[in-house]
Amino acid sequence: MFEAVTGQSLGVFIGLTLILSGGAAMAMGRAIARTWRPIWQIVPYGLLLGAADRFMSYALFQEPLLHLSGFLVCSAILIGLALLAHRIARTNKLLSQYPWLYERAGPFAVRERSGG
Repeated sequence: MFEAVTGQSLGVFIGLTLILSGGAAMAMGRAIARTWRPIWQIVPYGLLLGAADRFMSYALFQEPLLHLSGFLVCSAILIGLALLAHRIARTNKLLSQYPWLYERAGPFAVRERSGG
């Protein structure tokens, strides 16, 4: 069932998609946040990273290259990881650059500083 959906064996999915490509996706999300670029840029970069992940699965482990559901699932996971890293990095950047305006409201959010 898992291989029918992702087009990869479980070991390849964990090692290549989650660990290797997932780390790249999180670095991409942090880089986009740190340079104040808009969040929508994560989607096209995430799709390119998903295509690179499918190619590496094909080239290294002889998994099927043109597997639409596998591409979509892997790309969605990578985009999700990038969005998570983007939100955390943007929150930390707001707190470090504007400490007089914002305070932490959780790991993913800031709120305006209360009081004077």
